[in-house]
Amino acid sequence: MKVLHVGKYYPPFYGGIEKVNYDLVETLNEKGIQTDVFCFNHKKGSQTTQRKYKIQRTGVWITKFSTPISFSIFKDLHEIYQHYDIIHLHMPNPTAAIALQFLPFKGKIILHWHLDIVKQKLIKTAYKPFQTHLLKKADAVIVTSPDYLESSKDLQSYKDKCHVIPLGIDETYLKENIDFRSKLAEKYKSKKVVFSLGRLIYYKGFEYLIEAAKHLDENTIVLIGGIGALKDKLQKQIIDNHLQKKVKLIGKIPSSELAEYYKRADVFCLPSIERSEAFGIVLLEAMALGCPLITTSIGSGTSWVNQHQETGLVVTPKNSIVIADAIKIILSDKKSKVRYSENAQRRFNNHFKLEQMTDKTLHLYRNLLKEK
Repeated sequence: MKVLHVGKYYPPFYGGIEKVNYDLVETLNEKGIQTDVFCFNHKKGSQTTQRKYKIQRTGVWITKFSTPISFSIFKDLHEIYQHYDIIHLHMPNPTAAIALQFLPFKGKIILHWHLDIVKQKLIKTAYKPFQTHLLKKADAVIVTSPDYLESSKDLQSYKDKCHVIPLGIDETYLKENIDFRSKLAEKYKSKKVVFSLGRLIYYKGFEYLIEAAKHLDENTIVLIGGIGALKDKLQKQIIDNHLQKKVKLIGKIPSSELAEYYKRADVFCLPSIERSEAFGIVLLEAMALGCPLITTSIGSGTSWVNQHQETGLVVTPKNSIVIADAIKIILSDKKSKVRYSENAQRRFNNHFKLEQMTDKTLHLYRNLLKEK
């Protein structure tokens, strides 16, 4: 069995989808499945590297609406596709999806549907006929949660070929750091900590979490990790509302310190406002370390990952009052907080480990190849 994973980018360029792609490719190769990578180059020109597997990065002419536009992809894909039994395409990826339809590929095509195209409506309108044709052509579609499958208008006509395979992580990268733990304990002693983490961009809804801090007592502090385009706007919101002592933008968190933030937190809050937040890998990290969750009901997988009143609370989006109320409920009820913590860790172990995601993906590969 030979598999080609096609992604938008690939590490060292990191994003949520790139991490999932990387983890799958690495673990499949460890299991003896030859799995290579084809993606766009995040730098200029084309590049091919060979380590324990091959990574081919095709050149990009221009990037518009977060979509790499490439002409070389057609030639580069055509030169290699015949070497593989399965092409596994991580979506959304309009240019690669179009290029794939020009290949006379006789193997199996799997679409890994991470999320719908939500914000770029102009791109989606032009791309829709190609997407529909590819969905008809595909042998299987991987969806990351049953809730996302039910809420995706794009997938409703293709549910018979959809397979729910939740995302998973190898939690061993969340390493303890005793020295840093002591620093956090000293810095935020006697404080209740609400932790949040993600890129500072529109669909994360951090402005509502900042607004919620107005309704929390002085003994509670909100820590928001991450970098992004909205940093200055969010910092201005904090200053304008005199919340400097209650909300901190702590920037990019080194991997060596990440686990200790989750452990120090009394609750983890992901206040997302759009379905672009399709799953929430940060929720898995929090659950792995036994942190109770607060998420919003945006019609994506986040409300399935976080089970309401089992692993935490699910609240309406874009409402700082209900976010603040949920935080206060968890912080004030020690018995429920312990129950949410234990349930979160148990749910992670049962559903969201990397090994489980890889095994289910490999099982799908083998079943599809039996059909040939």
